[in-house]
Amino acid sequence: MVLNQTMTLIGKTAKELQLDQWVQGDPVKLKQLLGTVILIEVFQVNCPGCFLHSLPQAIDLYQRYSNKGLNVLGIATAFEDYDKNTLNNLKRLVENNEVFGETLKVLQQQNKLVADRLAYHIPFPVAMDKINKHHTKISNAEITHFINQQLPDFRRYNSLQQKQIQQQAFNYLESRLYTAETFRLYALQGTPSHIIIDKKGIIRGCEFGYFTELEWLITTLLEE
Repeated sequence: MVLNQTMTLIGKTAKELQLDQWVQGDPVKLKQLLGTVILIEVFQVNCPGCFLHSLPQAIDLYQRYSNKGLNVLGIATAFEDYDKNTLNNLKRLVENNEVFGETLKVLQQQNKLVADRLAYHIPFPVAMDKINKHHTKISNAEITHFINQQLPDFRRYNSLQQKQIQQQAFNYLESRLYTAETFRLYALQGTPSHIIIDKKGIIRGCEFGYFTELEWLITTLLEE
């Protein structure tokens, strides 16, 4: 269901980002970047794959295409591990190349750090996503909506199974105490995610994980 929601965004005008704070670079609105191609690289501080693959790729694209009309924006978000995916840790990452949690552990194991610091610096603007605390009481309507998204055939289950599913849904929703605005606006699946916007402000790509055609799409849009 999330994937379908993401795909419906393709071809639509990009929604303005709702951010907490820019920690590197001047604050910018997407409408200010009309006439350029935009890559929004969404990551979490506690996401080893983001630092092993997607951020190095974004940095490489920035270095090779920024003078040809590409703008890259890094958005640090949080949909889990809220004690590690914080604004303070993002600032320490940007200012001192510090890494944390699983990112630190995995990069140490793969000898990707220099004196326990990230071996590269993120050169483009970086902001912290706006993270809103969810209200503590989960309504029956929210539970029903969530179940219908995940299990369209929910009514086919027997009453005992339905009660078990409802309890599982309640437990899951209750555990999600926060909502990341970029995730909500762009129906993202996880990190890393890549949002590509053309010169007219139209979303032309929104992908989760390794995006094999990212450079091809960017160079194609730069030529339009």
